[in-house]
Amino acid sequence: MPHTLVVGYDPEGIPGADGPALRALLDAELARFATYGVSADMVLVKYDEHAEPALAKALASRAWDVVVIGGRLRKAEPLLPLFEAVVNLVRRHAPQAAIAFHTSGGDSVEAALRQLPDAAARGESAR
Repeated sequence: MPHTLVVGYDPEGIPGADGPALRALLDAELARFATYGVSADMVLVKYDEHAEPALAKALASRAWDVVVIGGRLRKAEPLLPLFEAVVNLVRRHAPQAAIAFHTSGGDSVEAALRQLPDAAARGESAR
């Protein structure tokens, strides 16, 4: 079974956002991976001194086949240093993993499946 780690920005750290509602959407997306026979975990970070240690711990916790990096991390210009740190941590702690990028919290599965064609085929046959 392939293993995917989704890395995203903690919705509780987004000013003016409904953190619990966004978190519920992210959790629902994470559950959708099972449809394709893919194990998935998520690590959400804020741009603070805890981000890099939390990411390093998650990346080192197992062998990942794909790491999906969220759109908020790479699209928000003020988060560029955090995005660079994420990419370099993936290279260091999960060099065997493919890297995928999603556009929103609702297409993490599709981003991972672009790197896991066998899992995508399993999901199609299950429908």
